[in-house]
Amino acid sequence: MHTFFAVIFTAVVLQRVAELRLARRNGERVKELGGYEVGAGHYKYIVMLHAAFFAGLAAEVLLGGASMPEWWWLPFSLFVAAQELRIWCIRSLGMYWNTRIWVVPDMEPVRRGPYRHFRHPNYIVVTLELVLLPLTFGALRTAAFIALANALVLRQRIAAEEAAIAAVVRGRNVQ
Repeated sequence: MHTFFAVIFTAVVLQRVAELRLARRNGERVKELGGYEVGAGHYKYIVMLHAAFFAGLAAEVLLGGASMPEWWWLPFSLFVAAQELRIWCIRSLGMYWNTRIWVVPDMEPVRRGPYRHFRHPNYIVVTLELVLLPLTFGALRTAAFIALANALVLRQRIAAEEAAIAAVVRGRNVQ
């Protein structure tokens, strides 16, 4: 189990690092279009949540005695499927995808890809990942704690994003 865990854990960490680089590049591109960030005050909580996720998952699996359940393949399969949805979200938003909330004045919200069907599909993906990966490895405490913490963080995050979208649609800046 530890080898499989190490491979998957490393792959997910590398994926997140690549996404942070993409977000930084996209942020620079959006700034060039006159974009600006909103809701930056809560971003540190998102970073802390994800750091706690990785630390908790590693600690519970490697030190806490978690063991893979017989049904590990089910949450893992759903986790892999969530990765496909993540890629669809990123591709659908293109240069506007970010880990932060960027506003481009006078830009309509993206309504292609999964954004045609769901208001915040990327947050669905994140929620699934934060629960499914710990369940894969039997890290039930991490899954429960992170699910609760994520719900609290997303409540604030989605409210900030919705306010920004509403303000742009009404034609005013929200800085």
